[in-house]
Parts: sequence; structure tokens; C-alpha cells
Amino acid sequence: MQERSKKLLEQVHKTIRLKHYSYKTEKSHIDRIRRYIFVHNKRHPQDMENAEIEAFTKHLAVKENIAASTQNPS
Repeated sequence: MQERSKKLLEQVHKTIRLKHYSYKTEKSHIDRIRRYIFVHNKRHPQDMENAEIEAFTKHLAVKENIAASTQNPS
């Protein structure tokens, strides 16, 4: 994984901890972010368009039955 992605995941990890989410939730979010990055050829999410983000979240909701409430940024 690229260095930039590691920094992103570290930031996510810290933010989740600050919000006191459960370890299981933290693990799920990190896993989804990793999958998202790998699906898009290890590009940083910051370098992607909204359409790519929307397509991935739609995939999570439709194909993997992930609740819509987990897709909303807080």
C-alpha cells in the first residue's frame, strides 16, 4: 500500500478512536477503505471523483447489504 494511503488509514484510525466507536466498527471502516483503495488501483480517495465514491457506496448497500446509515459521514 502506498505511503499516502497508510497516512490516510492512520488518520481514520485516530478519528474513529476520538469518536469512541467500537473496535468492531473501526475494523469494518478500515477494511472498507482499504477495499475501496485497492478496487481503484491504489489511488488515494482524495484523487477520485464523487462518481467513484457513489458507485462504491452503492455497491456496499446493494450487493453487501450494508445499512445506508453507515455510509453517511458524521
